[in-house]
Amino acid sequence: MPNVVIVQARMTSTRLPGKVLEDLAGATVLRHVLTRCAAIPGIDIVCCAVPEGPEQEPVAAEAEACGAVVARGSEYDVLDRYYTAARDLDADVIMRVTSDCPLIDPGLCGEVLAALLADPKADYAANNFVHRFPHGLDCEAFTWSAMDRDWREASEPYDREHVTPWLRRAPGIKRISLEGPSEELGKLRWTLDYPEDLEFCRALFPLLGAGIPSWKETLRVCEKNEGISALNAMRRQR
Repeated sequence: MPNVVIVQARMTSTRLPGKVLEDLAGATVLRHVLTRCAAIPGIDIVCCAVPEGPEQEPVAAEAEACGAVVARGSEYDVLDRYYTAARDLDADVIMRVTSDCPLIDPGLCGEVLAALLADPKADYAANNFVHRFPHGLDCEAFTWSAMDRDWREASEPYDREHVTPWLRRAPGIKRISLEGPSEELGKLRWTLDYPEDLEFCRALFPLLGAGIPSWKETLRVCEKNEGISALNAMRRQR
């Protein structure tokens, strides 16, 4: 059974509609995310889970062009969208990455996945129980059995929309936390939610060079070019 990374993506984001198809250094945001996800050690399949409906087809078409498997499902019951995609792919382990993270780090994701796989009793692992990595490096991994429990037992709308809150608090779920270096790093904003975030990403990506730099290399670029981080500083609070 494969290890599958599922990236949720849609055209109808409330704060920045169509953000996943915005251009960053010659490629769409979604292409950056899916390319990085394909480089995660231990991942067998990259899946892009998009809502049903004709307005979502540009996202599905871009995901297919990037070589991802496309799954369709509910726009607002994202938990069901994930569950259906994982079930249809016969997933053994599921990694969750959101499409607003074009700086997602394959190596860091691989560490989270490896932490889950190293403990046969573990159900769930994440790197954002405490905020000690830049916001935008967030990832989670969980077993199929944990996903199945989540889908069957989570009933609150918030739990269904955000996929994993039930797993993060439910009794009987063994959780693993991969903690980052510092709270100061946790204040950095590397995600894409607002126009200022897009401005930040467009200033940063041309400086990253070819390939996929590690998050530490990205941090060094940001520190060397201090004005870049100021572009979305007003949105920095989590």
